Amino acid sequence: MEERAPQSSGAPEAPGTETAKDRGQWSSEPAFVFSMAAAAVGLGNIWRFPYLAGEYGGGGFILAYLVAMVVVCLPLMYLEVAAGRLAQGNTVHTFRQVHRSGQWYGWFVVGLTTAITSYYLVITGWTLGYAVDAVRDEVRLFDEFSTGYASLGWTVVVVVLATALLIRGISAIERFSKVLMPLLALLIVGLVITASRTPGWDEARDFLLAADLGALTEPSLWVIAFGQGFYSLAIGQGYLVTYGSYIPKRAHVPRASLVIAVTETCIALLAGWMIFPFVFTHDLDPGEGSQLAFNTLPRAFEDMAFGFPVAIAFFVLFFVAAFSSSLAGLKVILSAVAEEFRLRHTRAVLLVTGAMLLLALPSALSFTPVDLRIGDERVLDFIDQNVGGQLILFSGIVGAGLFSWLLPADRLQKALGSTSRWWLRRVEIVGRWLPVAVLVWLAITLAM
Repeated sequence: MEERAPQSSGAPEAPGTETAKDRGQWSSEPAFVFSMAAAAVGLGNIWRFPYLAGEYGGGGFILAYLVAMVVVCLPLMYLEVAAGRLAQGNTVHTFRQVHRSGQWYGWFVVGLTTAITSYYLVITGWTLGYAVDAVRDEVRLFDEFSTGYASLGWTVVVVVLATALLIRGISAIERFSKVLMPLLALLIVGLVITASRTPGWDEARDFLLAADLGALTEPSLWVIAFGQGFYSLAIGQGYLVTYGSYIPKRAHVPRASLVIAVTETCIALLAGWMIFPFVFTHDLDPGEGSQLAFNTLPRAFEDMAFGFPVAIAFFVLFFVAAFSSSLAGLKVILSAVAEEFRLRHTRAVLLVTGAMLLLALPSALSFTPVDLRIGDERVLDFIDQNVGGQLILFSGIVGAGLFSWLLPADRLQKALGSTSRWWLRRVEIVGRWLPVAVLVWLAITLAM
């Protein structure tokens, strides 16, 4: 079949909608890799990873993140893609196939993705606003950019664009993004080279490479690092299950997943090397939080000889990356709603995007004069730290336990697309015993 990215689908009785039986497939394993990487490379790598590294000590956080990726995140990624391949359906359908009561957990995962996408759309709006400002040669620091209700306005624009594209079909945008994502990666490499010539390079190198071994004894650091690993690879959010349902029969799931994970990790690390030299050059606070990239990059482009065209290229590509990821999140939600409630495609799109606009309002308003907060934290930062961190960990770990304990080993082996049982054993060890290890750790922590 022709290469086809996941589209939202309806029930068999709904005319004009897609069913589990006639679901398309990517034409090849590389097509799946490019599609998944294009959907996943975005804010999690370029926006979230650097600001968390800045808040949690640089090198120590990066070391914990790499350990989490190799030991736990990769096997769970294999597992979710394989489960989606077996079930051939949306997230709710996949968990229902595992157990008749699993649909309720599937809806929990969809709800989690809904919460994450709600503030993801807000930050995507920021990237669009910066792209427009770059074209007008008016790139501003974040405090100036977010004066008034700009954050809310750009969020509305992004939701309207997403609605239009989801109704008309987004295959062209996805094919376009596969060309633009390598360009974004090359641009980031070029910016890293430029950053290496700044006065803050040596300080950034020490910050990113010198791990505070004492910090590695802090449970909170590991929770954040594992949460970022889950966030970056979209574990526990329904993306992998949904995209896995379209993977071609001959694809080798561990190999394809490994390529995606290495790509994700390299982009995240390069983003750190791109941003922190400018942070230290301009004496900024590396622990500034979610605004770090948007306060650092305008200063960097202002100092460059060809800052104007570079700023345009970077922010336009950054928006495309963020927007592609937002669309991927919306499709996870849309697929579940359309199929489970047997809605026509257009009605499902309007329902989902309308609900997402309402859910995005609190995060958008937290960066306006309203300054909406939960306790001392802005709503967007609160949701990102708690839902985008701790709840993702819970979702990924519980989902892994369900898949690895309840799916027959022979079917899981076949879904992995490998004749070697080494991959299956690794998946089963991590998937089955990680929930047990977490429960033991929690019991010990509470008893102390």
